[in-house]
Amino acid sequence: MRAIALQSGSSGNCIYVEANGVSLLFDAGISGIKAETRLKERGIDIRDVDTVLVSHNHWDHMASVGIFHRKFGLPFYATEGSFNAAAAQRDLGKLREVNLFQPGQSLSFNGVTVDTIPTPHDGVDGVCFVVQSGKKRIGVLTDLGYPFTGLAETIGTLDGVFIESNYDEEMLRTGPYPPFLKKRIIGEGGHISNLEAAELLKHNGNRLKWACLSHLSGENNTPACALRTSRSILGDQLPLHVASRDYAGEILSI
Repeated sequence: MRAIALQSGSSGNCIYVEANGVSLLFDAGISGIKAETRLKERGIDIRDVDTVLVSHNHWDHMASVGIFHRKFGLPFYATEGSFNAAAAQRDLGKLREVNLFQPGQSLSFNGVTVDTIPTPHDGVDGVCFVVQSGKKRIGVLTDLGYPFTGLAETIGTLDGVFIESNYDEEMLRTGPYPPFLKKRIIGEGGHISNLEAAELLKHNGNRLKWACLSHLSGENNTPACALRTSRSILGDQLPLHVASRDYAGEILSI
């Protein structure tokens, strides 16, 4: 299995995972040109992707789902609630086919399983994902809300993980965001902090080969801060990477 964070953050999200000949994109929050170019730079044709799976209706995850569908011919999957909410907010354009799933449902793509895990994030019917091929498992765990019951246990079953590490608590507290937005971010429907992400990674059961800190805030975090916090909890036991808000990362394999 191999994976690439094509971009991660409030300016747009899209993560590529390949397993046993099956290619999947998780979220479609970046432009078609960016997705196509960034994959091509790594030797991957976006038109070979088997499907796109959308985590929830927020625009940084669903903005280009119609473009991916029409321009590249990619099927896409979303929960009914997420799709309806996104379509009500903005015009997704003409869609030939919409594949719907229920939060918590497991999907299969030519022998590769994708488990969808409901999250308390304040999107409609939000989910995160675990991709399994044989005994290998990669998690795409962002927009989590808070460290909900079962999340740490799930991380303990993974070989690789993209995990939300959205904000530094002190930077958020002293930063420019208005009080209502700060309250939303730290609330149960918001995001998890650097410290919460690091504490979750402590439960990796020594199975994880790597973790990629993802969905970093542009105002309330920095890559150096996120890494420093994780290292303070984890030491050097786990290879750590940071997904960029602006460009694609390296290919991560298990």
